[in-house]
Amino acid sequence: MGRPIISGKRGYTLIELMVVLTIIGTLASMAQPNLQRTIIRARENSLRQSLFVMRDVIDQFYADRGKYPDALDDLVTDRYVRAIPEDPFTKSSSTWVIMAPEGDVQGSVFDVHSGSNLVSLDGTPYNEW
Repeated sequence: MGRPIISGKRGYTLIELMVVLTIIGTLASMAQPNLQRTIIRARENSLRQSLFVMRDVIDQFYADRGKYPDALDDLVTDRYVRAIPEDPFTKSSSTWVIMAPEGDVQGSVFDVHSGSNLVSLDGTPYNEW
């Protein structure tokens, strides 16, 4: 007695596998730009939040002391914030651009801007936010 012959072998052909891989590759390449845009949008939201917090703390410092801080580190030293936030585009907390107050107001830190030279999704430079 011999082994029975199996006539209905199951499996995928090479062509079928290549078609499936091509479809998956096409879908992945279509999702990539959306992923990059989502990452940039998240960094922009983080930058907005950091700028809002630092500007609010600078205003609190001025309201309490009647002068602006001489450096961003004064905000940490005097416990207005635990740490200077990191700029999400430069990935550093030391690249903030400091704007001095106009007139004869004491202190050196009136406003802060991002140190990044990149442009946002809406077309405005981050260092002008």
